[in-house]
Order: sequence, then structure tokens, then C-alpha cells
Amino acid sequence: MSGFWKSHVRTVAWALLAAGLLSSCAGPGEGARPYTLTLLHINDHHSHLEPQSRTLQLDAGAGAPVAVAVDSAGFARVAAAFEALARAAGPQVLKLHAGDALTGTLYFNRAGAAGEADAALMNTVCFDAFTLGNHEFDKGDAGLKGFLDALSQGPCKTPALSANVHFGAGSALHPSRAPGVVRPSIVLERGGQPIGLVGLTVAQKTKASSSPDPDTTFEDEATAAQREIDRLRAQGVNKIVLMSHIGYGNDQRLAGRLSGVDVIVGGDSHTLLGPQQLQALGVGSPAGPYPTRSTDRDGKTVCIVQAWEYAQVVGELQVQFDAQGDVLACEGRPHVLIGEHFTIGGKAPSDAESRALQASVAASGVLHATAPHAAAAAALQPYQERVARFNQALVATVPAELCMRRVPGTTARSGDHSQSSVACNALPRVREHGGDIQQMVAQAYLEIAQARYGGADIALQSAGGVRVALQGQVTAADVMQVLPFGNMLHRLDITGGEVQSMLEDGMEAVYGPRGSTGPYPYAAGLRFDVDATAAQGQRVSHIEVRDARTAAWVPLDKARTYRLFVLSFNARGGDGYKTLAAVPAARRMDIGVLDADVFFSYIESQPKDAASGLPLLKPLDPSLYSTRSFKAPN
Repeated sequence: MSGFWKSHVRTVAWALLAAGLLSSCAGPGEGARPYTLTLLHINDHHSHLEPQSRTLQLDAGAGAPVAVAVDSAGFARVAAAFEALARAAGPQVLKLHAGDALTGTLYFNRAGAAGEADAALMNTVCFDAFTLGNHEFDKGDAGLKGFLDALSQGPCKTPALSANVHFGAGSALHPSRAPGVVRPSIVLERGGQPIGLVGLTVAQKTKASSSPDPDTTFEDEATAAQREIDRLRAQGVNKIVLMSHIGYGNDQRLAGRLSGVDVIVGGDSHTLLGPQQLQALGVGSPAGPYPTRSTDRDGKTVCIVQAWEYAQVVGELQVQFDAQGDVLACEGRPHVLIGEHFTIGGKAPSDAESRALQASVAASGVLHATAPHAAAAAALQPYQERVARFNQALVATVPAELCMRRVPGTTARSGDHSQSSVACNALPRVREHGGDIQQMVAQAYLEIAQARYGGADIALQSAGGVRVALQGQVTAADVMQVLPFGNMLHRLDITGGEVQSMLEDGMEAVYGPRGSTGPYPYAAGLRFDVDATAAQGQRVSHIEVRDARTAAWVPLDKARTYRLFVLSFNARGGDGYKTLAAVPAARRMDIGVLDADVFFSYIESQPKDAASGLPLLKPLDPSLYSTRSFKAPN
């Protein structure tokens, strides 16, 4: 841990400065000693509680970076980092969570009550405040109250904040029945100074793509924030931190609309901030500096930070204020949490390589070898056991094999014939329309999106993302093998013309030069004819869209906008879907729900088998298969 502590020399110096033990330059405060506050923060951990493996590019002593595997992230490391960083910073520190604790792994609703595991692990940190993200509403207002009740158990009593949510008259969180459970702001004292914390929840996205109660509303973010800032300033609070779950770009725009905000600790957009070195290290591509400096409408400095996603980073920001509460300076860094044991090419490094790797980590300034917090690891263990039991539980019965086939047809180019039985491969339905299981997964995305996530017109699943067929008594572990890659679902608003281009992208990725079977498009709410012998851009024809209200199939309207539910992998251009990668940010939304969890929800919605009492899965009606007809290549 020596490298970890060396990186905190500056942090300690700032703490001493705040305590008056080091001299400082006089600023606008007419010689008054500046006040320094340290903010430690995360956001969007999305039920990612277990550690994961990551590959970094580090110097193992040869003078050039090599691929190095290391354990990383996990909430037990988050708890350890918060503890160590808070100890180094001194008493003038706040621990903040900027929203979207929930939804994203099986820990959310397969390890106990929805959000129970997240609350238990958050309570190992004891956050000073938590702002509501859009996914906190995924189980409705009653589900949110259950999570907040769990978060308030024990000594932490973490305050939940949102200045722009107004709970409906029938809501479990209406102030008449849950007074003070969600507050617009709080004031906390650190070093004898009052610090105002204001919460914000992204308005339109939460209402459109989560599940708040029908009469729960979300006010314009800037209006609500300014009202609460003004109220705090009228009480003499001149240091204001906005805990904003509205996204990095929106935070930058919001800063210029407000007066009196000093710091914005953000979430929602899953933004990595920090030096460009993060990319060279193989961590990710930063979208801006940490912190990002902006100005409010009065021209005063506003410091904006965010800490990426999935419990991988803990942000540390030091803010120096003058006597009037204006920001003099801010600086900090993202702490990328990794383990202490490395492998190179699957093998343990030599002693010399280990020393070089440790030196490379210490020199990075952003990588921090952090042992998991023992108490947090112990808190996680019962939930790990519940997930393990769930994986062995029977979840469905499949009397006839749900055949897996990447591409329709009978040739080897159809791909993965070995994944299904001889009987499956001989079925006319499979030869003409493709895999049953791929089509069912796409249908699951569509139906669950329509029921829970603001609706969708069509859904897309590329063939290779579905890995096994299903038959017989199916366990949760079997379902996880169907969709093993842990992709999240995105919603894109795309035109009919882009729909056609998307399908042609998939066909070109299969039948173009160096093509492979994995990208073949399986769509729900959409059907078309395929001529694999045709030229690029002409392989798909007679595209129709199914009207969810009438069940009628109507021709694709190239000028109309359709809501597409699709994996994050494809939404970013994976498998050759370049049309989707080009969709601008204004027309895309990270729904943040796990693909396998959506499939579980679909399975649970199916009719029950009389004999087993389990949901019954059968191949879909042939009219719902997206490949209506298929002409194989020569």
C-alpha cells in the first residue's frame, strides 16, 4: 500500500492547509485563511458489488507496456478506498453517492429484496448523502421506499436527496406518509463551516424510461436547483455542492444557468474524467479533465466531477474556498481501484517483474492497489450465496428444444449447427427463419421494454450474442449461459431509414469481405426478407413493423422515428452496426438494465406449465420471426 499512501501527500498537505498548519497565499478573503473541503464520491455503481477482472497496459520492466491481468473494482474495494482516503484527508471530508445504486446485476433483485444487497454494502461506507438516480425508480415508488428503508437501517442513516422530485398523492414516499425520507437538500457541518448539499434527479429520462408512480413528477432541474440554492444561501450557507444525477454534459450546461453553486458531483452519464494517461493504461477514454472547471452565470468558478461507473473508481476532490464561500481552487483525481496481484499471459510475474509493475502503478497517479475491506466483504458474502443458490434454481421448463442457429439456411455459412440437435437443424422453421432462442431473446427485450422502460417499437439482438440452446428443466445458470456477456440495454431513437441501414449493416458484416455469422440481425417487432446473394445495401427488402396496439404489420416508414431497444455492444457499433454507432447522444439512452435480467423477467411473465409449475417456454409464432424469407448465398 506504500504507493497508495505516497499518492496522498498532496491530500495531507491540503488538509494541513485547511487546519491552518501550513501557510497559504491570501486570496479575495483579505488575508483570511482559506477553507478546504475534500469530497469523496462514486456514482452509478448499478448493483456491481463483486470484483471483476481487468486488463491493463503496464511496464513489467522491459520499458514498454504489456497486457497485465488484475482483479479490480467491487464494493469491498470501494469501502476500503473511502476509509483510507477519508483518514488521509482529515475531518473536513464528505462521502457522497450521486445516484443509480440500483439495477444492473443479479444482486439487484435476485439476492433478496430489490436493492437490499446494495443498501447493505453502501452502509459499509456510511455515505453522508445519496441523490436519487433514475434507476432508483425501476420498481416504482414503493420499491424505492423499500430500498431507502434498508439504507436507513443501522447507524448510517444516509440522507436521500432530490430537489426536483414531487411524489404523487398515492405514493409510498409522499411526505404525508414518509416525511423526510427524501429531502431536497441538507446542511452538514465540517470544520465549523456549514456545507449545503442539494440533490437532483434527471427529469425526462426518469419519467420516460423508469417506473415512478404515475402521479410522481419531476420538475425542471435548473428551476428546482436554483430555488434550493437560494433557500440555503438565505440561511447563511455559502458553500453549495450540487449532487446531480443528470449527466456530465448537462452538468456543464446547468452550471452556467445557476447562481451560487460551487461544486457539481455528478452521475448518470457514466463519464470517466481524468488525465489522458487513463487511455494509455487501458482503463478507458476520459471525456474531460478531473475536475472540469466551469463558471456559473455570475462568472464564478464551478468544479464538476464524476466517477465513471460500476464501482471501478472513487473520486477525490479538494476544493479551497475563500472567506465569502467562493471557490479559489479545486484539484483531485479519479482513483481506479485494482488488486495487488498480477498475471502476465496467465502466469505470475517474476519478482523483478512484480517490482516493476508496482512501480508502474505508483507512477500512474490514478491506479491504486486496494485490498478489499474485510467488513464489506463479509457483508457481501450472504448475498453471494443467495445469487449462487438462485443460479441453481429451476426457472423454466422447455418441452421442445429452442433451437439455436445464427443464420437461416442449410449451409455451413449458417453457423453453429453443432449447438443444436440434428432434429432442430432439420426443422423447416429453423432453416427458413433462423434460431428460436435468438428470436426469443429479441422478443424479450421488446416486451419488457414496453412493460417497464418507457416503451419500444423494435428490438435487436445479434446472433452471436446468444450462446446456447435451451431444453428441458432450465436453471438460472442455464439462462445466464444464453446471455453470458453482461451487456446493458440501450434505447435509441432512430428513423426508418436508419432501421434499414442497421439491417444492411448486419448483413454486410455477415456476407461482406471477412464476414462472420455473429452479426446476423434478429429483431422483434420487425420482419423482412433476406436475399444473401444480392449486392451490399440491397440484401433486405419488404421491411414491416408490428403495431403493438393492433398487432398489425405495416410497411416501415423511413421518415418516422422508432424506439429501438438494443444491447450496449451493438449500440456502440459492435458487430459492424456502424449506423447505430453514428446515432447522436441526444437520441440514445442507457437504460442500464442487464440483458439476462430482462430475459429472466420475460421468462417469469410466461404461462405456467401445469406439471412443473414453472414458466413454459415454447418457440414463438412464426409470424414474429424477423427473417420472413431467406435466400441463401450461392
